[in-house]
Amino acid sequence: MRVLEIGCGTGLFTEKFAAYGPRILAVDLSPDLLAIARRRQLAQVEFREQDFESCDVDGPFDAVIGSSVLHHLDLARTWPKVHALLKPGGRMSFAEPNLMNPQVFCERRFRRFFPYVSPDETAFLRTRLGRDLEQVGFTDISITPFDWLHPGTPKALIRSVRLVEAVLERVWIVREFAGSLAISATRPA
Repeated sequence: MRVLEIGCGTGLFTEKFAAYGPRILAVDLSPDLLAIARRRQLAQVEFREQDFESCDVDGPFDAVIGSSVLHHLDLARTWPKVHALLKPGGRMSFAEPNLMNPQVFCERRFRRFFPYVSPDETAFLRTRLGRDLEQVGFTDISITPFDWLHPGTPKALIRSVRLVEAVLERVWIVREFAGSLAISATRPA
């Protein structure tokens, strides 16, 4: 399997993906983060310092993946490029912030109070995102809200939050306000 990972950062998820055996081309625009990723010494991974929107990579790929990267990109350029880089029948999969989540909404709407949110960051509404993916030509689109655990949760509370999360994600209307969206779709064969 040949995989393109967009926004690999320090290679944390790259290492987890690599454990399943694919050849991975992992791109990121940060030389500092890529230096950390390269120290992982993953034999089947090629790390490249490139901006995805303007990078020149050769497809096709069986999968295009990423975590918390799309909300930094120009989606009008990104979705067609992801679609073109996938082989027919190939899948894309991403995890991104959910604009329905009250914290995510406040961070994007009242940026001056949240200096850690960069000016280019956005978040997604799953209905709009689904329409955008259909327009580009993706099929088998799945966009599922998940994850109530904030990265800043104190370690002592993680187990409790996970237990509550398991209940919240089973209640349809409540699940819509989870912090992230699991996004996947297929390029038709």
